[in-house]
Amino acid sequence: MSILVTGSTGRIGAQVVTQLAASGANVRALTRTPEKAEFPAGVTAVRGDLLDADAMRLALAGVNTLFLLVSNAPDELTQAINTLGLAREAGVKGIVYLSVTRSAEYTDVSHFTTKHAVERMIEQMDLPATVLRPSYFFQNDATLKDPLTKAGLYVSPIGDKGVSMIDVRDIADAAVIELLRRDRAPAALPRVTYELSGPAALTGTSLANVWSDVLGREVRYTGGDLDAFEKAVKTKAPAWLAYDLRAMMRRYQTDGAVAAPDDIVRLTTLLGRPPRSYSDFARETGRSWQA
Repeated sequence: MSILVTGSTGRIGAQVVTQLAASGANVRALTRTPEKAEFPAGVTAVRGDLLDADAMRLALAGVNTLFLLVSNAPDELTQAINTLGLAREAGVKGIVYLSVTRSAEYTDVSHFTTKHAVERMIEQMDLPATVLRPSYFFQNDATLKDPLTKAGLYVSPIGDKGVSMIDVRDIADAAVIELLRRDRAPAALPRVTYELSGPAALTGTSLANVWSDVLGREVRYTGGDLDAFEKAVKTKAPAWLAYDLRAMMRRYQTDGAVAAPDDIVRLTTLLGRPPRSYSDFARETGRSWQA
């Protein structure tokens, strides 16, 4: 039996594959181009696409546990629902699904609502799954090098309500812990959900202050200009995604996404340590920029 990892070449999936391989697990990594894939020794690259039901039936044959990560896409819901259905048919014993925090509340953000619909299927079908709901990633801010270092500006319109951002390494660690727990169990385990959030409620102003300390210069938060944000995203991504991310930022500005203390305690217990801090991430990133 084996663990199948989707999203295996992305920033979370690649870490999951590497950690699972190091643990000695039998890992299959789903990819559209296995001939180009570079995975750790012992990992089997499996050709597949979440929209190709025939390919997914082959990829899921003999799989014990599934890590389901579906990137933001216009057909994300079809990819996720079909894959879960095929996993159920294949007799997969355990699933770890990567959702998002506030999936039920942010109904005007398309990828949040999509993930909530997937969670509803998991609940209604009583699938043996761990649902992970991560907050906004620290690593998204690694793309802000130029405005931070050249102009002294923190430009992500995160608002001032507070968002308990999370390090992607903590997300990968949590996923691996739950994949191995389910894979090694003698029978299917009950469904469980974890909110994955960092220890601090970060605001645009507090984030600018962190970068001021890291860079040794004044950094200012430029405020919540969503028009400018959407325009900037459209230079690198399709218009539908730019609007989706704008809608997410608008909800951060109006509602925030502050973690409940009990959720931080549960995550700390799961990881066996406190989640990483944004300040540590910023210092590591600042050093990498200098190098």
